Amino acid sequence: MPSPFPGMDPYLEGGRWMSCHAQLTAEIARQLAPRLRPKYLALTAERCVIETVPSESGLSIYPDVGVAHRKGVAEVAISGPQARVPLRMQGAMPESVPHVSIEIRDTAQQRLVTVIEVLSPTNKRGDGRVEYLAKRQRVLLSTAHLLEIDLLRAGQRVPMGEPLPDAPYFVVLSRAERRPVVEVWPIAIDVRLPVVPVPLLPGDDDVPLDLQAALTTVYDAVGMDLAVDYEGSPVPPLSDEAAAWSAEVLAGRG
Repeated sequence: MPSPFPGMDPYLEGGRWMSCHAQLTAEIARQLAPRLRPKYLALTAERCVIETVPSESGLSIYPDVGVAHRKGVAEVAISGPQARVPLRMQGAMPESVPHVSIEIRDTAQQRLVTVIEVLSPTNKRGDGRVEYLAKRQRVLLSTAHLLEIDLLRAGQRVPMGEPLPDAPYFVVLSRAERRPVVEVWPIAIDVRLPVVPVPLLPGDDDVPLDLQAALTTVYDAVGMDLAVDYEGSPVPPLSDEAAAWSAEVLAGRG
């Protein structure tokens, strides 16, 4: 069963995104492969990023301290909770998060021609963002093109020289020969994902990448309709206007 939404499904951004991310990246490579033959290959490349997961306890590590006066002597009194045995609390732990991207290389010399990144939450926050920006800088300083697909509403966007328009999703294409000018596709929540160009070596035409076809294939193949709870609210929550539209779409689909 297809997604009830015409474009990006906002319910995929929560706990199901990492599974969807890996499948979507692989599907994009599969979609491009026959259009690239025989001169190019679309290869998936996996790396692991170490991200520190913050504690969800919300408790301060600093005790409350008060000053009590007794017999003319100032004494420090701890007003916070005390325990005879150690407390067991959730700490901030490093976590290895897998990331899959696509590298298009020419078959003659195995040169890196284009990098395609489907952004994950870790690319857009904390330590993972630092790691991603370092990788991104290496690509931008090379002769390779960079296509970034951001289907996540939460987190920080990729750095730009001027403010991006107000939109929930973006595709950004940096062609090696046109930097620092980039092509940007702002994508509204209620429209189909676009067909975007994938640039190759000079003299070769771009190949089209149908993002909606790729996402729809993954949604159907994995059976996301069985995994997503459409009775709840998406994470992060939608704006009031988008939430009303979403409720109308879901009601129409039963």
